Amino acid sequence: MTQSSVETRADYPHFLQIPTRWMDNDIYGHVNNVVYYAYFDTVINTYLIERGGLDIHNGGVIGVCAESSCRYRASFVFPDVIEAGLRVAKLGGRSVTYEIGLFKQGADIAPSDQAAAEGRFVHVFVDRGSMKPVAIPEPLRAALKALER
Repeated sequence: MTQSSVETRADYPHFLQIPTRWMDNDIYGHVNNVVYYAYFDTVINTYLIERGGLDIHNGGVIGVCAESSCRYRASFVFPDVIEAGLRVAKLGGRSVTYEIGLFKQGADIAPSDQAAAEGRFVHVFVDRGSMKPVAIPEPLRAALKALER
């Protein structure tokens, strides 16, 4: 994700559609900035569960957020449907840096191929019991490798 360029759909290998909810809107009539982080969590964890076999309820290894950020370029409003693009910018031994592009389904928020918001999210994988960092389990690593730039 560069400072000057706007990411496009072609920059992301995986997408998830996320409908906005009535309660996502704030008093100013658009989706509140804090809700974007829930969208990031949703696309990441849905991918990890479905493609990497992450067991969020009983698994011994979980991912915890160590860092996140968002660059806002255009607003979403209920009842927009968001198309969340996901890729891996850096895959380490115990952590992964994701980049997320949020796009409005259709073309009236921004040109349809340009991200309305761009996010960065770092997961550190830890042992559920001790909360100490551990190596990324192989099924998760394989799923994450498929998202590398």
